[in-house]
Amino acid sequence: MPSNEKKDLIGKIVDKFRSLFNSDDHPKNKNTLPPKSRFSIWYFLLAMLFFSYLQPFLFSEKVETVPYSQFKKYITEGNMEKLTIGPENINGTLSGNPGKEFTTVRVDDPGLVKELDEHMITYTGHYENKLWGSIFSWVIYMGFFFLIWAFAMKKMGPGMGVMSFGKSKAKIFAESDIKVSFADVAGIDEAKEELQEVVEFLSTPEKFQKLGGRIPKGVLLVGPPGTGKTLLAKAVAGEAKVPFFSISGSEFVEMFVGVGAARVRDLFSQAAAQAPCIIFIDELDALGKARGMNVMGGHDEREQTLNQLLVEMDGFETNTGVIIMAATNRPEILDPALLRPGRLDRQVLVDRPDINGREAILKIHSKNVVLSPEVDLRKIAGRTPGFVGADLANIINESALLAARNNKEKVELSDFDEAIDRVIAGLQKKNRVMNLKEKKIVAFHESGHAIVAESVEHADPVHKISVIPRGIAALGYTQQQPTEDRYLMTRSELTDRLAVFLGGRVAEELVFNEASTGAQNDLQRATDIARSMVTEYGMSDRLGLVSYERPRQAMFLPESFSSNKKYSEEKAAQIDEEVTRIIEEAHQRVRKILSERRTVLDDLAHLLSQKESVQGEELRKMLSAAMPGMAA
Repeated sequence: MPSNEKKDLIGKIVDKFRSLFNSDDHPKNKNTLPPKSRFSIWYFLLAMLFFSYLQPFLFSEKVETVPYSQFKKYITEGNMEKLTIGPENINGTLSGNPGKEFTTVRVDDPGLVKELDEHMITYTGHYENKLWGSIFSWVIYMGFFFLIWAFAMKKMGPGMGVMSFGKSKAKIFAESDIKVSFADVAGIDEAKEELQEVVEFLSTPEKFQKLGGRIPKGVLLVGPPGTGKTLLAKAVAGEAKVPFFSISGSEFVEMFVGVGAARVRDLFSQAAAQAPCIIFIDELDALGKARGMNVMGGHDEREQTLNQLLVEMDGFETNTGVIIMAATNRPEILDPALLRPGRLDRQVLVDRPDINGREAILKIHSKNVVLSPEVDLRKIAGRTPGFVGADLANIINESALLAARNNKEKVELSDFDEAIDRVIAGLQKKNRVMNLKEKKIVAFHESGHAIVAESVEHADPVHKISVIPRGIAALGYTQQQPTEDRYLMTRSELTDRLAVFLGGRVAEELVFNEASTGAQNDLQRATDIARSMVTEYGMSDRLGLVSYERPRQAMFLPESFSSNKKYSEEKAAQIDEEVTRIIEEAHQRVRKILSERRTVLDDLAHLLSQKESVQGEELRKMLSAAMPGMAA
């Protein structure tokens, strides 16, 4: 390759590398964060191949290589000015063309010296010492490797290098970055009131210090998934205008021993430097599980991390301004040392919202949604008992997507109905084809549920009956709408609910004189209710006021590994007999209800087969017309 072309090639490659290393300083990138990349050993391999290719061009002299025959011709012509004979190469300069140097490979030529003397050419010998050249070339190699390493570490960002295993992985939110306040949290008013004291301490600590009061060091948020525990912690930081350290419990523990404890120390040292601030540990049960509860040998690294966390929580003074908040939905498995006074000494329940809370949550999530005037969020809240904030936000989003899919200008009530059905029962299976016999069985099955629900006194009113397949296994469903939130169930209410579960199976027996597999889930739920009435609630006259089921206990208690069964085999047989008796009495009761309403059962099943969906008002009209004034 000619020397000019080599220079151009090397210049282009160097310019490419220069632009690569200086890309972060380009003006258009000054206001944007560089994307984080994952470092790979391929960087080294590619760099080694590249510099191995460049080495002959970088470290070879700019001379012309000529054949040995041409060199002999130069001797004959006598136009060489200087000649240096080395062990492998012969270098020289032509006298007729000053500055033009050449080189040739030395061959075994015994008459070379005699021939040079004959033509009176001055020559000298040379011994090449390759040691310094090799050292110099490897210094260049290592220099380039260092640049590539520095570039890779810069791209990977903080917390990604080999030396940063012990650094905390907590996400730090500055005061201005937290846009959440208590106004964005609804449905958990009691929890907000509990945490208002923490906000006041972080905002005005002198108010408590003046009276000698001690603010709780830590707050544990306990509640089912999706109730807003993380959102509530962010709202506390947003209200107090303090930095917020957020980390998951699983991010402390690594495969390397001691890394988790080092990360705990680093997190608390950072928090102390940023005080007043909040440390929030999500999913605390991943880190704070009770020590020694793993019968297979335990995880020593996790226990070391927990021990370090307990030590750091003890090391904070009460007035340093660092509040520890944690969230879990499994408080029963936490280590008791975490929950003692002086650590996570205040537990705040973040429970499922009631109807007023659900309505408030729906209002917050529907602020940016264009609703039709017919949409009543109070009614939607009444149709969603047991839903948490995440479920309600999903319903709002699903209804907006359905309205947009149907090219509507506003979100209508029908969109909310479909969204609720989708969340409760699953997606419609429009392509699932049932034969006429199966569709008829499903229609009578769901009609039996609906008629029994409207005929007994304590069941929730029927909202909709459908034979449209949904979800994984639901071929139809009967949706009931509670009139109010309930927290207690009486014996008569449980027996009425038991009757509703058996309605579908009994309807199949009356109409087809045989049963199908469609009642499997109904029978399981009915059996659970009957067994709970006997073993937990003391609602059996034969067995009396005795609870035969022990409450589920945390695994770190000594008796937790033993069996929950604390009664004899004879008593177990009596329990089974009582469960069977309760279900059989409900079976005969439901059979009587449906036999008396057989005409309505046939008409409703026929209507369902035609329309696939019937509203609760239509069912109530059919029952009042066919059997006015009849009670169950």
